[in-house]
Amino acid sequence: MIVDCAHYRAGRRQHEGPIPLEEAAARCTQGGFVWLGMFEPAPEELAKVRESFGLHELAVEDAQAFHLRPKAEQYEDGTELIILRTARYDDEREEIDTGEISIFLAEHFVITVRQGIASELAGARSRLERRPELLRTGSASTLWAILDQVVDSYAPVVAELERDIEQIEATVFSGAVAPTERIYFLRREATDFYRAVHPLLAVLARRLLPGQSPGELLPYFRDVHDHLLLVNEEVAAQRDLLATVLEANIAVISVEQNKINLRQSATMERLTIIATVFLPLSFVVGFFGQNFDWLVSHISSLTAFLVLSAVGLLLPCLVLYLWLRRRRGQTAPPVPGVNDVVRRTPRASTE
Repeated sequence: MIVDCAHYRAGRRQHEGPIPLEEAAARCTQGGFVWLGMFEPAPEELAKVRESFGLHELAVEDAQAFHLRPKAEQYEDGTELIILRTARYDDEREEIDTGEISIFLAEHFVITVRQGIASELAGARSRLERRPELLRTGSASTLWAILDQVVDSYAPVVAELERDIEQIEATVFSGAVAPTERIYFLRREATDFYRAVHPLLAVLARRLLPGQSPGELLPYFRDVHDHLLLVNEEVAAQRDLLATVLEANIAVISVEQNKINLRQSATMERLTIIATVFLPLSFVVGFFGQNFDWLVSHISSLTAFLVLSAVGLLLPCLVLYLWLRRRRGQTAPPVPGVNDVVRRTPRASTE
């Protein structure tokens, strides 16, 4: 839908309230420029705008699609298409909401097509209307106002990301395990945000070239470019920091896993010692608990009891030792002797 449509001339808005689309297209020939603002328009609305202002069909198709990175394209009729990515931090969900603004910039008109909830431009319009000296420079002043608002909106996002990273960093480096999923999510958010910020540097750098912007606007575009450079450096540093935090969290997880393994090993060691202590007692109890007449009748003294106990414990151990030794001797491969090695070594030819 059309949010607002205004005709600006001599640094002033020429009417109150929005004007119809047909009238706006006609006023492009009366001096000044027209700023038409649209929010998530239907294809039919964009088709009418294209017919009224003579936009290139490829530019209109770009305005309907959602792009991953900002860009700027120049068309033969002198119209320039500039696509920006917007961002806003949602405190409740702790996520970054993104949007998109497509700007059709020509000498006598500016058309903005907004997508997503994070792309509001009423503040930029009202701020520019309070600066008549900038409005007199022409349609390029609207581009400055939009870029300035978009770049300024990046700063709160950077601050909120920094706060989330500090919370996770404090958890990890205190020795506790942070949720790995949260770290991955933050890194993905920072990466998407970086894709919105970094390509915009090339778009702004183009406005600083000679002949691309009015001389009165160059200091303002340069100021926005400086702010964007700072945001870009901070987002890049946050990405690197999240990678370090992720590695540290994996190391903490490994340490915790090693502690668990050590506790399990200590428990198994204690259980093994207890089983070893009770093994002879279990054997003695089991052996003398057999209900055989011979065994009962021949244990008539302490000496007989001790002899039978010792023989009963040592004899199975001896038999097991001999059996294991014999089995090892059968399965071990024969070790070749020195003579075997000499016989197998081919003789050098004397011919």
